[in-house]
Amino acid sequence: LEDGLFIAESPKVISRALDGGYEPVSVLVEKKQVLEDAETIAVLGKCGNVPVYTAEFEVLTKLTGFKLTRGMLCAMKRRRLPDLQEICNGCDRIAVLENVMNPTNVGAIFRSAAALHMDAVILTGGCSNPLYRRASRVSMGTVFQIPWTMLSKKDGVWPEQAMKTLKEMGFKTAAMALREDSVGIDDPQLNSEEKLAIVLGTEGDGLAGDTIADCDYTVMIPMAHGVDSLNVAAAGAVAFWQLGHQRQE
Repeated sequence: LEDGLFIAESPKVISRALDGGYEPVSVLVEKKQVLEDAETIAVLGKCGNVPVYTAEFEVLTKLTGFKLTRGMLCAMKRRRLPDLQEICNGCDRIAVLENVMNPTNVGAIFRSAAALHMDAVILTGGCSNPLYRRASRVSMGTVFQIPWTMLSKKDGVWPEQAMKTLKEMGFKTAAMALREDSVGIDDPQLNSEEKLAIVLGTEGDGLAGDTIADCDYTVMIPMAHGVDSLNVAAAGAVAFWQLGHQRQE
């Protein structure tokens, strides 16, 4: 992953990637944007001496196969991913995503995590990569602002090794799941934990049983009107607000 490229879309997302230290390789931009859009012009100025390719919107749509958001794409170099200890060092609140496969959900979770007091995001190997074009765009570029890493897909890394590392670093782990033996999200002891990892599961099936068993808490968001659950991105936002916000007061 660290040797490849990724594509950032839209001036805002590209600007945040540049501010985050990512290195641009080349830019593809709608001709009108280069001539008329101040934000695009400013972003191009930040890109330095890299090739800039331009064309009319219709041509760009044919080249890319989709309609560009704000008419701009930038190819950028990936960076080395930090290991789990490195990313969690100095953190009090982290989000852990287990096999969240939809890039829209990944992007939305990152945006909430950055806004609602999470210090870092950990993704298991089955998650969609945050640098995927749609994920980074939905995140509004926050994937370049909040520290994150992806765990290896090798057997034993998740949950066994990673959970052990988190607990050795002083984290209590909170599995977000609809279980009878769960505690409410406003549980005083849960909210008073000094270091907390909030663990969110895949779309549909939620967290694996082994993961829930390994966590210190099983946490439920109370539902009303017969609704059985929230989308994982929505559940993440609620959890981050409650469990991150309380720490700030």
